[in-house]
Amino acid sequence: MPEDHHTGSCLCGAVHLETRGPLRGIIYCHCTQCRKQSGHHYAATNVADDSIRVDGAENITWYQSSETARRGFCRICGSVLFWKHNDRDYVSVMAGAFDRPTGLHGERHIFTADKGDYYDIDDGLPQYP
Repeated sequence: MPEDHHTGSCLCGAVHLETRGPLRGIIYCHCTQCRKQSGHHYAATNVADDSIRVDGAENITWYQSSETARRGFCRICGSVLFWKHNDRDYVSVMAGAFDRPTGLHGERHIFTADKGDYYDIDDGLPQYP
């Protein structure tokens, strides 16, 4: 599969996604909302809105987690899939949803001041509080 074409799904397979075009490197988000929703931290890339196709979109539940963004997850199995800013023309997609090989690599850590106290960040990637 070409590097600019990726497929993926939720755990139960009710939601499938396909992206075309470049994906951003993985950003690890340690904010309180990401930790509480996922149980750890988010690992996400993003893709332009017009470069993703979602089959089974009727199985996605969107939760408005703040005034500026919402989070999408499979209503059947609960898999966290998306983070979407209200005013941006891209969607963040959880890296774990993609089929392998992804060719993706870590880029940076954000909201590190909120990270859990039970782990260290020691991979050498840039960190932003």
